[in-house]
Amino acid sequence: MTHDITVIGSNMMELTTDIDRMPKLGETVSAPSFHMAFGGKGANQAYAAAQLGSSVAMISKVGSDSLGQAYLEHFQQSGIDITGVSVGNQSNGVAPCFIQGNMNSIIVVQGANSELTPDVLDQYTDLIKSSKMVILQQEISLATDYRAIDLAEQFHVPVMLNPAPANDNVDLEHITKCEFYSPNETELGRLTHLPVESIDQIKDAAHSLVDQGVKNVIVTIGSRGSLWVCADHEELIPSYKVNAVDSIGAGDSFVGAFAHYYTNGEDIPTALRHANAYAAVTVTMSGSQTSYPSAAELPQLQEQLGITVDPTQLA
Repeated sequence: MTHDITVIGSNMMELTTDIDRMPKLGETVSAPSFHMAFGGKGANQAYAAAQLGSSVAMISKVGSDSLGQAYLEHFQQSGIDITGVSVGNQSNGVAPCFIQGNMNSIIVVQGANSELTPDVLDQYTDLIKSSKMVILQQEISLATDYRAIDLAEQFHVPVMLNPAPANDNVDLEHITKCEFYSPNETELGRLTHLPVESIDQIKDAAHSLVDQGVKNVIVTIGSRGSLWVCADHEELIPSYKVNAVDSIGAGDSFVGAFAHYYTNGEDIPTALRHANAYAAVTVTMSGSQTSYPSAAELPQLQEQLGITVDPTQLA
């Protein structure tokens, strides 16, 4: 079976507690509310693309506990192919998050995600080979990402690498094998060791990667939009102005949406405009996956928010 997109990466159960204050060491305090949600950068990106109608496969490790079983069922209900999702020996990855006003503290427990090792990918080469694109992040080991990049190169499948969370020990040789490298401005600065405060600085940093062999750099710059830089072109794609409620998972929604539109035939700037528009909708709602609308829901939500992708700007 062929797929538009295969996502290789993490899944996390988000455990969010609203607190009045953090407890001191050894202290117990009461908290007003708690909720649990499906998250993790890999799973978020897969879910966004599936919501928009792409055929999506996931290669991941869920836990041997009830949370892992719940995530397996969630993948299936979302229409994501779970041929490449196996059960690990540890508990599912979790991200306990404590929210106090507009501040938050997050603890990430890799759990079964740490068992997604390079050799695991060798069991699922058919999924990689039969896809139009492979999406990677850095919530799994870099060694696994590198193995995925090498396999995709072997099968002539383009890779989109979203280098989040940032890691200072990345191998530029593998980045240059990717078709798309998609950091935010902070991650771009970490890799290039260049200033990234202004748009001109971000452009210079992106060009420095292209000069070293990276094919396409797509930088997400929050409310300022997204920047595409390649060897013979640069283009700043403006964002859409909305009243943001929660930006958690917005970057993942952008990646999943771009991959969806691009693998379904749009050129890069057109896919970027549609991805910006999709991400703009998600920040007006709370949560990560809970804020990702389906293809059927999207037109009405965009109309309500006054989001119009200008047809004169599209190829």
